[in-house]
Amino acid sequence: MLTFNLFCMRKLFCSLTLVLISLIAGAQTVDIFRLGNNTRAIKSDTLVILPWFDDGTPADLCVLDDTSNAPDTVMTQPLRRFYSIPKGALGAPVVYDNWQILDSLELIPAKRPEYVGRAFDWIDDLNFGYLLYNRARQNFMANSPDMVRYNVRDLPEPPAHYNAFVDPTTTRIVLKEKIDAPDKESINSLLNVKRINWLKDFSASAQFSQAYVSPNWYQGGNRSLIALINIVYNVKLNQKFHPNLLFEANMSYKLGTNSAPDDSLRSYNISEDLLQLNTTFGYKAFRRWFYSANAQFKTQLLQSYNTNSTTLRSAFMSPGELNVGLGMTYDFTNKRNTFTFNTSIAPLSWQLRTCFSSRMNRANYNIKPGHHTVNKIGSSAEYKISWKMTYNIVYTSRLFLFTDYELFQGDWEHTIAFNINRYLSTQIYAHMRYDTSTPRANEKWRKFQFKEIFSLNVSYKFSNN
Repeated sequence: MLTFNLFCMRKLFCSLTLVLISLIAGAQTVDIFRLGNNTRAIKSDTLVILPWFDDGTPADLCVLDDTSNAPDTVMTQPLRRFYSIPKGALGAPVVYDNWQILDSLELIPAKRPEYVGRAFDWIDDLNFGYLLYNRARQNFMANSPDMVRYNVRDLPEPPAHYNAFVDPTTTRIVLKEKIDAPDKESINSLLNVKRINWLKDFSASAQFSQAYVSPNWYQGGNRSLIALINIVYNVKLNQKFHPNLLFEANMSYKLGTNSAPDDSLRSYNISEDLLQLNTTFGYKAFRRWFYSANAQFKTQLLQSYNTNSTTLRSAFMSPGELNVGLGMTYDFTNKRNTFTFNTSIAPLSWQLRTCFSSRMNRANYNIKPGHHTVNKIGSSAEYKISWKMTYNIVYTSRLFLFTDYELFQGDWEHTIAFNINRYLSTQIYAHMRYDTSTPRANEKWRKFQFKEIFSLNVSYKFSNN
C-alpha cells in the first residue's frame, strides 16, 4: 500500500512539475533535485525544489538538460495555483477492476477566450492529474501484479443503505433499501448469454379498403369492401451453432375477400385463399452445399364459388398439393444479413394432388374418375431470394418448378414491401403461374395465369434473429 502511494505521488508530481515549468516559466533547461544533506552542483536554467521526498526519490528524477550556465532562477512556487486531485484518490488501496484504453496526454492546455481568464484552470488540472494517476495505476498493476492484493470480483458486498419515507396509505415510516449498483446476480444474468438454437420470425398484416357510392351518383359505380390478410411464420436452425445442419420451416396463409355487388347469390367473393407449408432439411456436403430433402404442401381453407353460380370452385384439400424432393440445396447469407439466397435442386421428386369434393370436376386436375388423388414422379427445383434493398424496402422472390416429363408446372412470386413505420407498410404482390395441365379458359389466357395485389397494410412483426 505504501509502495504504491509513493510511486503515484512521485510520478504524478514530477510529471506535473515538468509540464508546468516548460509551459509557464519558459525555461530552456530544467533540473529537479532534492534538498537534503547531500548537495550537488546545479548548472541548469530553472530549478525546482522537492523538499519532502525520501532518499530513494532522486533515482526516479532526471536532468532534462545540462549547460554550463549558472542558475539564475530558483522556483519554489508555481506562477499560478495548481489544482491537484483529491488526496483520497491517492490513498485508496489498489483494486483491480478493469483495464482501460486511456486518452493521450495533452501537454499544451486548451486555448480559451481571453475573457474567460483562468476560470477553467481547475478543470484542465484535474483532467490532466487523473490521466497521470490512471496511467501510473495501470502501470503499477501491470508491472507489479503480485502487489495488487484485491480484485473487484472477490470483494464482499457493501453494507446496505436505507431511505426512510412515509407511506401515505398507512401513515407509517417505511425503510427501503437504497440500491446504488446492481448486485452480483444481476451482473451474472447480464453476462449469461443464452444460446439461441432456433431463429424465429413472425409477421401479420391486414389491409382494408371500403368505397360507398349512392345509387344516384352522377358517374355511376358500385360499392366495394376489400380485406386482405397475410400471416407468415418462419423457423430456422441457427447455423452458427450447427454449421453442418440445415433446417427451415415456413408457414404462410393469405386470405383476400371483396364485396360482390354483381353476384346475386353472395354478397362477397374470395379472391385469395392459400395455406402453404414449406420445410427443408439438409446435411452439409461441402462449402454452402447440403444434401437435402424438401417438402411443400398447399391448399385452401374456405369454399369459393363462381359468380352467380352454385358451382364450387375450390375447397379444403380440393385441390391440395404435396411435393417431396431429394437433392442438393445451396444456402447463402451475406455478412450484413441483408441478402439471402437459397436454391434447391431435386432430381427425384414426388407430387401428390388431391380433390376430395364430389362437387368439383376432378378431371381439371388430371384425376381419373372414381379417384381422389393422383401421383406423379419427376424432378423439381426451387429458389428463394430475400433482399433488404434499403432500411425500409424489402424484396422477396420465390420460384418453384416441377415436371413429370409430360406436364410442366411453375409458380413465380414477387413481393416488394415498403415499410412506412413499425405498423404501416405498403406492399406490391405479383404471382405468375404456368401449368400445362390447366384447361383453356379462353383464347387470351391459356396456360399462363397472373395475379397482382397492391395494398396498404397495418402489420405487426417480431423476431429473435
